[in-house]
Amino acid sequence: MAIDADNNQDLLNSFIEQNELFILKCTSRITRKYITKSDDEWSVSLQAFVQAIKGYELIKGNFLSFAELIIRRRLIDYLRLQKKYNLELSVNPAIFNCQLDENENDKDIALGLAVAEKIIHQENYTLKFEIEAANEVFFYYGFSFLDLSTCSPKAKKTKSSCAKVVVYLLNNPILINELQSSKQLPLKIIEKNLNVPRKILERHRKYIIAAVEILSGEYPNLAYYFRYIREEINK
Repeated sequence: MAIDADNNQDLLNSFIEQNELFILKCTSRITRKYITKSDDEWSVSLQAFVQAIKGYELIKGNFLSFAELIIRRRLIDYLRLQKKYNLELSVNPAIFNCQLDENENDKDIALGLAVAEKIIHQENYTLKFEIEAANEVFFYYGFSFLDLSTCSPKAKKTKSSCAKVVVYLLNNPILINELQSSKQLPLKIIEKNLNVPRKILERHRKYIIAAVEILSGEYPNLAYYFRYIREEINK
């Protein structure tokens, strides 16, 4: 129906009308507030829905899931442009980089996570939306954003190994597709090509998956905190 609607204005109007409730629910879920057709967010989401129709192909899977992704991206861009949505809180980089110096300890990590959790429950912050979007993705892998505090590598050698794994996966889209389809790391392939011990892969599985999803997705703010991995990519 989405493909047919792209080539027929009457079908397009009808298809949009049939999915108005979906668009409203999707917008409300993303913005975490009640939305009506008189709100600016409705207009943004409607345009995004039309964009999704124009850009949809069967190989992209379920249309409504694809449309929600486009709507989420457009809403985040919209909120980013609104001065009243300026980000006032930030996540402790140690959550992702695990670069603990002598003044940092587990309590600092816990504090960073508390800030992250606070952002999740605050209204209208760009980073909050990215965290929520990432959480939705992580859910299907069986973990959450806040789990990263316990599965992140801390030793320099382990961090380097995890970074190499992430870069390897990012450079092999087929493996990313396999990861996203099976929800499992391709352990044998990684072991064979990188000679990284399975113990490290299993212990830091959640962290590696989170890094791959964030760095390959639309999470510009969260991607910033994977600084050491980006440095590995640029080598």
